[in-house]
Amino acid sequence: MAEVVIVTGASTGIGASTARLLGAAGADVVVNYKSSKEAAEGVVADVEAAGGRAIAVRADMGVEADIVRLFEETDKAFGPLTGLVNNAGINTPKLRAIEDYTFQETMEILAVNTAGVLIACREAVKRMSTKHGGKGGAIVNISSIGALTGSPSRFIHYGGSKAAVDTMTMGIAAEVVRDGIRVNAIRPGMVDTPIHAKSGQADRLKEFASKTPLGRAGRPEEVAEAIVWMLSDKASLVTGAILNVMGAQR
Repeated sequence: MAEVVIVTGASTGIGASTARLLGAAGADVVVNYKSSKEAAEGVVADVEAAGGRAIAVRADMGVEADIVRLFEETDKAFGPLTGLVNNAGINTPKLRAIEDYTFQETMEILAVNTAGVLIACREAVKRMSTKHGGKGGAIVNISSIGALTGSPSRFIHYGGSKAAVDTMTMGIAAEVVRDGIRVNAIRPGMVDTPIHAKSGQADRLKEFASKTPLGRAGRPEEVAEAIVWMLSDKASLVTGAILNVMGAQR
């Protein structure tokens, strides 16, 4: 049976690279997107060209009804779910000092980056858990270096949302491990993705990448390799782990 994997936020960046790599491994991939339909359809084409099957499904990962529908459409298209990559995440359009945070903006970030991850895990567990008649599976949540640093004078609300992902990952992993489900997280550091420009930092890689211990930013496909390994049976003893994929960045 082919693996059936949902990758949220998969139209660009780490999510897109993960979807392509899964396609090359012969998986059935659900490419979730919110607004970039054309880009998502391009990723679907790449997955199919690599030997997998794929569909693109629009869903806002900060809206519970959309999340539920994403899983229902996956059920209809490919059958039993075996993997979930919670990659979708949002940030603010520019840097923030503590005096500038607003309740609404903070709640929008938490809706996608934290609550959306928890609800997606809920839907995955309903389908994968041997307790509910499933055959097991694996979940990989995408955290951030911001969970470790707190991202002062930049994005404290984003860092906090990702720290919550770390905590939830460990809690869910312990709760469902005997139901055949492994749950892990990846913490990327500075990676060359569109999120920098979206958060008002179009020149961030040029300015800071050379100052990292590795001397460069990570590539999305490097993070994707770690994600796909965590989804695979090769990581059968790994659950409740949070792996730093950041080239010794701190």
